[in-house]
Amino acid sequence: MFMGEFSHSIDNKGRLIIPVRFREQLGNEFVVTKGLDNCLFIYPNEEWKAFEEKLKNLPITNPNARKFKRFFLAGADPVELDRQGRILINAKLRQAAGLGKDVVLAGVGEHIEIWDQERWENYSTYDDMEEVAENMEDLGI
Repeated sequence: MFMGEFSHSIDNKGRLIIPVRFREQLGNEFVVTKGLDNCLFIYPNEEWKAFEEKLKNLPITNPNARKFKRFFLAGADPVELDRQGRILINAKLRQAAGLGKDVVLAGVGEHIEIWDQERWENYSTYDDMEEVAENMEDLGI
């Protein structure tokens, strides 16, 4: 399970250092794709394959299912760590998430999210957390 929050910078070539704690769980190769809430998702290969299976089983006749599959699969990019523990995030993914130079990597269970620093600070205020927590009861928490 991925946990924690780390601030890093993307260099001029689009490279991002992956925190050591995350590298240990990700391995050398994994997948980066567009995520929800205007961020990117990083999936270890095993989790990505499980997610792909779920996507594969969505009905092709459902327009929302087709759109959902396109969103995650069309932008997915297999990446590999370099010797310095960095990955290259392609320009389309950086643009899709509105990533600037400063970013936050947040561990959120089975995957990692990459956020633009300013967007993360605005999103993660958690001012409404009491209300959100009350609604979690319907989901069994």
